[in-house]
Amino acid sequence: MTATLIDGKAVALRLRATVASRVAALPFQPGLAVVLVGDDPASAVYVRNKDRAAAKAGIAARTLHLPADTSEATLLATVAALNADPSVDGILVQLPLPPQIRAQSVIAAIDPAKDVDGFHPVNVGHLHDGRPTLVPCTPLGVMHLLAEAGVSLRGTRALVLGRSAIVGKPMAALLTNADVTVTVAHSRTRDLAAECRRAEVLIAAVGRPEMVRGDWVADGAVVIDVGINRLADGRLVGDCATAECAAHAAAITPVPGGVGPMTIACLLDNTVRAAVARRGQPAG
Repeated sequence: MTATLIDGKAVALRLRATVASRVAALPFQPGLAVVLVGDDPASAVYVRNKDRAAAKAGIAARTLHLPADTSEATLLATVAALNADPSVDGILVQLPLPPQIRAQSVIAAIDPAKDVDGFHPVNVGHLHDGRPTLVPCTPLGVMHLLAEAGVSLRGTRALVLGRSAIVGKPMAALLTNADVTVTVAHSRTRDLAAECRRAEVLIAAVGRPEMVRGDWVADGAVVIDVGINRLADGRLVGDCATAECAAHAAAITPVPGGVGPMTIACLLDNTVRAAVARRGQPAG
């Protein structure tokens, strides 16, 4: 069996085009504020990509770049000012933060209605209750990819490998809300390979290069590789050994070009949804 590659770049471009069309039809311009603390190179590149994507979609984006020695109190004051700014519909504080700042305190300070990362405890609670809410962008992107691949989720068995608050836990909640029987696996799971082989949908989000081998994948399964890892030779690989897994899977996301492009596309979509919800308009 040779798996079909799920083209995340193409799906992301279509979603971004849809977002741009919705923005063009609005009587106002949605606003996104990104806060970057420090000079982490990967974060800086990611923020620049967000700014460019937002501009192309017609969203007014601005980045507040604070020095690495910024205090938690200063960052909280910055968030409070953005909460009060009527021109800002979405707030994103880029993670990771310097060690002197508690990420959870900052996340909790963001207005839940502007929390386009979907990390605020109110939005997390709504997600787990199955209520409409702002959802973390990467798991939301995975759901778009599964839909685009024509995967009928209801009644299937899925395994989410990884239990982070950013991907694993919200991913499991989204799948549960879609009537999937979900197993969450992690570093303490016994016979992890056997658990993976039981899954019809396998989502790897553990951050270990090529951890999932081909014989971990059931024949005909759909494999979504969220991981992106840079090897010593400079190559980017996922959490799955792609060629091995593709020999068993029906469909698989490549790395790069799979889940990655969906994250920014879903951030733009969340920003527009937040903007229209704040003004009492239909989410669309």
